[in-house]
Amino acid sequence: MTAERPSPRVVPRFVLASGSPRRRHLLEKAGYEFDVVLPVVAEVSDAWLTIREATACNAMRKALEVAQNAPGAVVLGADTLVALDGRVIGKPADLASAAGILRRLGGRSHEVWTSVFVCHPASGRAHSFQEVSQVRFRKLNHRAIAKYLAKVDPLDKAGAYAAQGHGVEIIERIEGSYSNVVGLPMEETARVLRAFGITSRRN
Repeated sequence: MTAERPSPRVVPRFVLASGSPRRRHLLEKAGYEFDVVLPVVAEVSDAWLTIREATACNAMRKALEVAQNAPGAVVLGADTLVALDGRVIGKPADLASAAGILRRLGGRSHEVWTSVFVCHPASGRAHSFQEVSQVRFRKLNHRAIAKYLAKVDPLDKAGAYAAQGHGVEIIERIEGSYSNVVGLPMEETARVLRAFGITSRRN
């Protein structure tokens, strides 16, 4: 009589509930296989919410909205906001607004908050966490700001900038997770995904 072979482990589908190309790139670079589904929700940014509350609410709403149509999948939602002196700085409305934001951040330190919400409706499991990084900008004059904005599209970015690429031209240093400033704190994200049975090709 031969022993029965153990059943192969069923790996759930992994879905990123975000249209952010930066989050997609971070996950791809880390070796994850996933689908992208854009959540159809309006982001919360009410002044009476703290940055912790706003990012946590947005991340959860994005993930749960997508999870409604993918109950068997592990779904990840995330939200990133920038704060200076405790006040949230959102995405700029236009280039003039972007230039104004960069002038405010120039020569100073600010916080980058990202909330991540991971859920698996089929098992009733969910987990959320937050990451905060400190970013200090170089002193920026009008010419430096104009030069930077000529190279990037700031309109879809919290704080009107991106850490990657030309970010080295305006960022003096980052304390904490670099990938968090990009849009997804990969160190903790990888740990949480493993707990949901999601591993990268590199593991």
